[in-house]
Amino acid sequence: MKKHIAAILLAVICAGLALAQSPTKHTPEKLRSIIGVTHVNGRYHLTGKDFLSEGADQVLALGSRVIKVWFHKPWDSYSFNSKWPKCKNMVEIAQTPYFRKLFDKPFETYILMCFSMGQYEGYFRNGMTPLQKAKEYRRFYDLTKHLLTTYKGTGKTFVLQHWEGDWLIRGGFDSKADPTPTAISGMIAWLNARQAGVNQAKREFGQNGSASDGRAHVRVYHAAEVNRVVASMEQNRPGLVNAVLPHTKLDLVSYSAWDSATAKYQDPNVFRRALDFIAENMPDSPDFGDKNVYIGEFGMPENDFGVEKIQKAIPNAVDTALDWGCPYIVYWQIYCNELKDKKSPTPVHNNADVRGFWLIRPDGSKTWTWDYFHRLLDPPDHHT
Repeated sequence: MKKHIAAILLAVICAGLALAQSPTKHTPEKLRSIIGVTHVNGRYHLTGKDFLSEGADQVLALGSRVIKVWFHKPWDSYSFNSKWPKCKNMVEIAQTPYFRKLFDKPFETYILMCFSMGQYEGYFRNGMTPLQKAKEYRRFYDLTKHLLTTYKGTGKTFVLQHWEGDWLIRGGFDSKADPTPTAISGMIAWLNARQAGVNQAKREFGQNGSASDGRAHVRVYHAAEVNRVVASMEQNRPGLVNAVLPHTKLDLVSYSAWDSATAKYQDPNVFRRALDFIAENMPDSPDFGDKNVYIGEFGMPENDFGVEKIQKAIPNAVDTALDWGCPYIVYWQIYCNELKDKKSPTPVHNNADVRGFWLIRPDGSKTWTWDYFHRLLDPPDHHT
């Protein structure tokens, strides 16, 4: 009998722990402000809308109020049904009709993948001159000023980040290569210059504008993005996480979590340890404290892995990130961006022509992952 009672108690405790770690402890309203979706370079479209708006409206229909988009050379990523004007800088990109329309949509948070224009994105690998640092500072100052003043009182949040810094610092996708000391010092200077520009604009124009309603404050943050965390954590390999982040004072860091949430999906503890490792190396920030690590990319291509593995991997990642306290968890992505055959013409119409990084397929059908997120977010009836 004692063994029977002990077994019952153990089952109750385990069930309680599972419940505490599940998304159900967060209200749908809260989850809508945390769980987001990326929209970039999808290889198909389903409407006649401009492509940036089409994907954004699909994310809204899912119920999310967080979207990640490519702010750098958007004409390459959102070409369907669009005629982009020429832009000389990031402020001019923000002023295009397409981004003005996006920023007027009822999103709470926009995560913008951005680089200053006029040079190769990874130029810092050769070191940063004082003039280069000044230019980076000024360009991020100008963009932050524009966002703070234009969207003052809207309650919107803008996060400015680069893409997968562990590839950027290496100048390629060779996971066996380590970044050079010059590249490491250059990236530290580059990130700090970007952050300094954001900080100065916030000092001058006010992080919160002049709105009396605290919910109407507009906020702009700056982030790095790490993507080769497990190698640094388990092998002590130098990377952005342990060689660069400790020497910065950034608002946030994004984790493109393919090396843990996807590659190690059967053991969520690897993902959790990676989040802890990032936080240990990332200086705390005023607004986020020691929970200034968000998930900038995670997912699993359906045509490569199948639905059964996705049904385990995606909830594992979401549950772990929520339990850890990530402020944002951004899924990759709304429409698949990777062709099976790179020579295939676009837009594609066959589901088998892409790898399956999607919530909606080329034929318009919705995936198991769409249904999973839709249940979590439980959106009210609305029109976008």
